[in-house]
Amino acid sequence: MSIKLEHVSYIYSQETAYEKKALDDINLEIPDGQFLGIIGHTGSGKSTLIQHLNGLVRATEGTVYYNGENIYAPGYSMKQLRSRVGLVFQYPEYQLFEVDVFSDVCFGPKNLGLPKEEVERRAREALQQVGLKEKYYQKSPFELSGGQKRRAAIAGILAMQPEVLILDEPTAGLDPKGRDDILDQIARLHKERGITVVLVSHSMEDVARYVDRIIVMDQGRVRFDDTPRRVFEHYRELESIGLAAPQVTYLMQKLREKGMKVDTTATTVEEAKESILAALGAKL
Repeated sequence: MSIKLEHVSYIYSQETAYEKKALDDINLEIPDGQFLGIIGHTGSGKSTLIQHLNGLVRATEGTVYYNGENIYAPGYSMKQLRSRVGLVFQYPEYQLFEVDVFSDVCFGPKNLGLPKEEVERRAREALQQVGLKEKYYQKSPFELSGGQKRRAAIAGILAMQPEVLILDEPTAGLDPKGRDDILDQIARLHKERGITVVLVSHSMEDVARYVDRIIVMDQGRVRFDDTPRRVFEHYRELESIGLAAPQVTYLMQKLREKGMKVDTTATTVEEAKESILAALGAKL
């Protein structure tokens, strides 16, 4: 089991007038190799939750385990944990700081104390994995487009060769093509390398298309935890907490109301297409 949280709670500004419970008794397991989506309205606790997964934030109560080890145990190496569980923040381009892209991607593995040759090999491999062309390697990160900056920042995490990749809104502010390019690259990495991916997103279409499992956060608690199909069946309840289902879900519901025998649990365009064609074929 890759990551396990037992009775994790977190309180901001504890014992002050501004005290706020951001997480409330969270229990969950993230198996190796899973592609997990986390959704929730602003303030639901999703970003606080993912910061517990690599020890960036310490739980007020409860325990986090990585590969069966308590990360809060005396002597446990947080540095080693963070090299295995990589976290890419929202707007990761703000993490870029070196004089050129290649140096920036080298920073992480260099800090692991690896030989220069291995550091550079990892950096090149990571840049290739995110699809950033070699002509950009010697450019300042600040000369890149928004999508290219995201790729460079993600490459910096991948160069550490993490077992778990956590992404907090990695496509925020990008145009549709840039968004699809980034997520397609991440999906390819997940498939080819078998790494665990945790994706925080506001886009219901993105989580429906890419992830195996969705966790819905609401007021610091896990409201739903299931496959995309099962979670989006509860679209009315999701609306009540400020979320929605993919547009496809609403389309299929409307078609069913009109008498067409379609699969209302379809969550992607491809699934909807197959169901509609099957329904039309049955009518002919």
